[in-house]
Amino acid sequence: MCGIVGLFLKDKQLQPQLGILLTDMLVTMSDRGPDSAGIAVYRETASGCFKITVQSANPAVDFADLHQDLGVKIEVIDTHAILTVPSDEIAEVLAQIEVAHPGLRVMSRGKAIEIYKEVGLPQSVADRFNIPDLSGSHGIGHTRMATESAVTTLGAHPFSTGADQCLVHNGSLSNHNRLRRKLARQGTQVQTENDTEVAAAYLTHRMEQGDDLGEALEAGLSDLDGFYTFVVGTENGFGVLRDPIACKPAVLAETDQYVAFGSEYRALVNLPGIAHANVWEPEPATVYFWSH
Repeated sequence: MCGIVGLFLKDKQLQPQLGILLTDMLVTMSDRGPDSAGIAVYRETASGCFKITVQSANPAVDFADLHQDLGVKIEVIDTHAILTVPSDEIAEVLAQIEVAHPGLRVMSRGKAIEIYKEVGLPQSVADRFNIPDLSGSHGIGHTRMATESAVTTLGAHPFSTGADQCLVHNGSLSNHNRLRRKLARQGTQVQTENDTEVAAAYLTHRMEQGDDLGEALEAGLSDLDGFYTFVVGTENGFGVLRDPIACKPAVLAETDQYVAFGSEYRALVNLPGIAHANVWEPEPATVYFWSH
């Protein structure tokens, strides 16, 4: 079933509240997915720097000497850590992690994105990572009811396969194995058996070929088979797509201050000014996209 939320802030005065607003929205969707939960938050880092979010099943060991080994700033938050890396060193640090720190899993990388996800209900995940305290410009969240792959941290959403890109998904893709093989032949690898990671990698591949997010989502209508509602984040944008049948629930709301998405309207009821928002159900096979 799964539950999805997303919040794109137009009003910078709301940015200090992004984490607490997203947490409330996602906790409301807890009964749609008891297996795992995750949130991606977009907040800028220092000029000239990138962030890498890593996760460890054994953080006491894996994070102990990471600062000295990599020579970068590290902020440890439970099972995750945020590495702040000079932009010209990002490839070198990622290579060091792959070779010398096999216990680490890269959750995301980019100028703004941070991803926090673990097995458990949204409230538990939000508490572990202090999500209500985070500020930012936009973010998306997901609570999962597993259907096609194991309940693990790596199988949780959001999935990030490109710099400052991530995707959450409610539904099921029927052609993900074929698409996974096609992407591999084109040099794009995925790490899990989850169909959502394939969709994320597909969008990343399209954008690396020159599409913007809206164009990549439009192309997905032809190339992705199944039932799906996607919410996608980029460094400056926020997009929504439903498949042509649109059997998965979805609702959007927009005010002068924000655009919000929820699998159900009850995810939005505590947002400021929601009583006066323009609220609608996204049309099937239609791309919705906002950017700063």
